[in-house]
Amino acid sequence: MKHKEIIDKMTLEEKAALLSGKGEWQTWNLDRLGIPSIYCSDGPHGIRKQAGTGDHLGLNPSLPATCFPTAATVANSWDPELGDKIGQALGQEANTQGVDIVLGPGLNIKRNPLCGRNFEYFSEDPYLAGKMAAGYIRGIQSQGVYACPKHFAVNSQELRRMAMNAVVDERTLREIYLTGFEIAVKEGHAKAIMTSYNQVNGTYANENAHLLTDILRDEWGFDGIVITDWGGSNDHVKGVQAGSDLEMPNPGLDSARQLIKAVKEGRIKESTIDNSVDRMLEAVFELSQEREKIDDKGFKKHNDLAYRAAAESAVLLKNSDNILPLKPDTRVALIGDFAYVPRYQGSGSSVVNATSVEHMNMLINNTTLHVVGCTRGYLRSGGIDAIMEKAAIDLAEQADVVIYCFGLDELSESEGVDRNHMRIPQNQIHLLEKLVKVNKNIVGVLSAGSAIEMSWHHCLKGIIHGYLYGQAGAQAMLDIITGKINPSGRLNETYPVRYEDTPSLRYFPSVERNSEYREGIFVGYRYYDTANIRVLYPFGYGLSYTNFKYSDLIVNNDGIRITVTNTGDVDGAETIQLYIGKKDAKIFRPDKELKGFKKVFLKAGESRNINIDFDDKTFRYWNIITSKWEVEAGEYQVMVGADCQDIRHTGQINIDGTTTEYPYSKDHMLSYFSGNIQKVSDKEFEELLDRTIPDGKWRGELDVNDAVCQMYYAKSALARFIYKILTNKLKKNEELGKTDLNLLFQYNIPFRAIAKMTGGIVSMEMIDGVMMVVNGHFFKGFGIVITGFFRNRRLNKKYIKKLNSNGGK
Repeated sequence: MKHKEIIDKMTLEEKAALLSGKGEWQTWNLDRLGIPSIYCSDGPHGIRKQAGTGDHLGLNPSLPATCFPTAATVANSWDPELGDKIGQALGQEANTQGVDIVLGPGLNIKRNPLCGRNFEYFSEDPYLAGKMAAGYIRGIQSQGVYACPKHFAVNSQELRRMAMNAVVDERTLREIYLTGFEIAVKEGHAKAIMTSYNQVNGTYANENAHLLTDILRDEWGFDGIVITDWGGSNDHVKGVQAGSDLEMPNPGLDSARQLIKAVKEGRIKESTIDNSVDRMLEAVFELSQEREKIDDKGFKKHNDLAYRAAAESAVLLKNSDNILPLKPDTRVALIGDFAYVPRYQGSGSSVVNATSVEHMNMLINNTTLHVVGCTRGYLRSGGIDAIMEKAAIDLAEQADVVIYCFGLDELSESEGVDRNHMRIPQNQIHLLEKLVKVNKNIVGVLSAGSAIEMSWHHCLKGIIHGYLYGQAGAQAMLDIITGKINPSGRLNETYPVRYEDTPSLRYFPSVERNSEYREGIFVGYRYYDTANIRVLYPFGYGLSYTNFKYSDLIVNNDGIRITVTNTGDVDGAETIQLYIGKKDAKIFRPDKELKGFKKVFLKAGESRNINIDFDDKTFRYWNIITSKWEVEAGEYQVMVGADCQDIRHTGQINIDGTTTEYPYSKDHMLSYFSGNIQKVSDKEFEELLDRTIPDGKWRGELDVNDAVCQMYYAKSALARFIYKILTNKLKKNEELGKTDLNLLFQYNIPFRAIAKMTGGIVSMEMIDGVMMVVNGHFFKGFGIVITGFFRNRRLNKKYIKKLNSNGGK
């Protein structure tokens, strides 16, 4: 214990208070002991410190900060060093704004393209996600700020995210959903980590001892602080017992009183609380050191870095007839509302108040192109405007090439709600199909934070996907179009031909309470390659204005060596990708898995020998019989290529095994051994789980862990009436094309979280009364709510008086 001397001076009330938030973003300060408050802030791609009253949804304005491209964008760079640079900038701006803990990066797996928050996550692959996250973390923490990777763990949907149980087998948990976090902790040395809202196999992540103690702390050696997501604590006593430390945002000392009561009743040892307090004190004192701030020149450098990140992360998806780059003096028409109002970041708690935002229509006249005109063409909010369409068609007829800016708008993907489909708003495609009739030379500039269906891609000769490219992305897109920049981005996720091809089609999102991860380890390309499903653009895919030749593959016990040559006439960067497979495996496996990568810049005609080392994750799998990582003996295929389907060279290596005990029977698990996992039976899933599938149906009375939207099942007519009001409001917003994040949060929040999010106004005793009302016992429940309100207010005042008095007594 590092801070025993201080802990011995603390009262139990002070210890308990330190493990709960004081405000929306701050921890408690204990002045008599010299313990200051520390400040947390959202910041996966830019610091979001609110200038006024704080709220976790980003509804109130925040201080200006550099808006970098989102994680889903920067992951396309396949460059952890770029992530490190962005992390350094985030840390510097955090220092300038007085932020101690940056709540990011987000590295949950993109299990399904419809997850509304995919724009905040790196990849469908845990190895790529972990390496990119580790880069960000190293950068942030190099500035004396804590990074807080999130959301730990198995957070793959927004629907009922606070009242959902992820049912996942141990092998899938380890190999897919935890490996990225393992890399972030072991290689990035994260000093904080945020737990997810959901349950994992029946236990809330924040009180899941298997996750927090067995794996995070004991196996990975994590000694930092564990923080709840905002309102993500179910039972603070169980959380601390399991290894969680700080409950956020502001439960108003009700949770602290619960800790004190649990100690007095012998349900938790005070020494366990002391361990959490010790970790919190280490963070507080380390973060209270004076740190360097930046000036206007620093923000200018960060804008330049945002430009670089956008340029290196853009993916050239299509370039028929080498239409790109456009030659000087090409007559172009710039069409699309996104050229006027760029879609450069996601919606929700991560929204950044950018220091500046570039617009393509304001920049294009500074290029070498001859601009015949610019027009919006379509309504951003949907619907068709005949006058706008005609103006766009008339303009397209005058141009040699049309630059068409389009994609998912702000209402199409957002924190708090999952997407209903993978399509771009139809009015944008309607216009595109009209434009191609008058001009065959169309270059599309896409903006979207996650995978989309592209049945219209034949209408375009060139496609540049900028994803959500941050505040300086417009210039980067123009520089790629004109050839000033050679695109080098590679997709961090697969683009299926249609949503119906996705592996988790029938299992996403959750049905009632449970989300069953029946697809197992077959996420993304692991499924498409193994099941031989045709895709539009594979994982790792991206074109360049030059060509690269791979030769002379050498495989040895330490890794691979290969020669890469830029055979074109322009300089460019290539990402060499290493995949491993095993054809005669005794356990079921994907056809191939990413196990290494390296991005290298080569001048025209230049060759270089590239080494990619094997590591502890190259050949391992999780064995449910031995309950540890094992290596299967035998011959492995070592594949090196430009994407997961463009394998340039293949070698072999024989590896010694670590066990002769192999799980799984092929006769009982045909779906998993074939990779055709879209229709996994209950029996097969139970074989995978090694237990009975839990019942996820809502039955009987609702409890504190059910969501407000489940009042559909309530016995109380009043509760059902409130449910109808909220549902009707959501439907009206959908019809109007609006997303109300506050309403979505209210709709999906579990009842117990109300006590964690109201600044001490509501206690868990009051929530118990609310549940009585909901379940049909109005007068008894209402009485508990009223008496509980006054009791909670009195006890909070008494507690604060103790904290403010000398010695906390």
